[in-house]
Amino acid sequence: MATNDNSSGLVEQMAGALRLRIIGGALLPGQRLPEARLSEELGISRNTLREVFRLLGRDGLLRHEPNRGAFVATPTMATIHDIYRVRRMVEIPALKQGWPRHQAVARMRAAVEAAELARADADWRTVGSANMEFHTAIVALADSPRLTDFFDRIVAEMRLAFGLLGSPEDLHEPYIALNLAILQRLEEGAPAEAADLLDSYLSTSERKLMTAFANLP
Repeated sequence: MATNDNSSGLVEQMAGALRLRIIGGALLPGQRLPEARLSEELGISRNTLREVFRLLGRDGLLRHEPNRGAFVATPTMATIHDIYRVRRMVEIPALKQGWPRHQAVARMRAAVEAAELARADADWRTVGSANMEFHTAIVALADSPRLTDFFDRIVAEMRLAFGLLGSPEDLHEPYIALNLAILQRLEEGAPAEAADLLDSYLSTSERKLMTAFANLP
């Protein structure tokens, strides 16, 4: 039974739940989000759900079409370019100041191991989620809850961009080894070297993604 509680806390909570579905690849670009079914599934009123949609729309994750409803956003090449610009501004400084014994390093290690296990099962959706967790853990090195919250929205937009591409294996598989190399530099006490690797990594990733987008039908 849906509740009529539309408090800001509940809206944030439900927006976070849908954002996690996007990050996990359960919601795909262009997918319609039916109000009646989703409000029942989440146990919230339609008014609350509309506030959730408004919040996610502000974050660039949903779009509203008059008389049709809410849809998961479809990124553009301009969006991707801007996402990578933000990623360089956030991830590289966080990694450069990283401490090898920071608790986020264990998260990075766990993300790499999860990706390796998923690769063995050819579970590329899970590999993609592990990759997103790895980069979120890099940002956590900065010990800034506000920066982490901001980056969660960037990660969700990034996953939408990945969702448009035809071969998740081609996209994600090469970055398992690259993530491991970055992690090893950090664990060895060389965060500046790790940051240089990440800088090159992001440039390669952006070029690959932009090329794939340019070749979409």
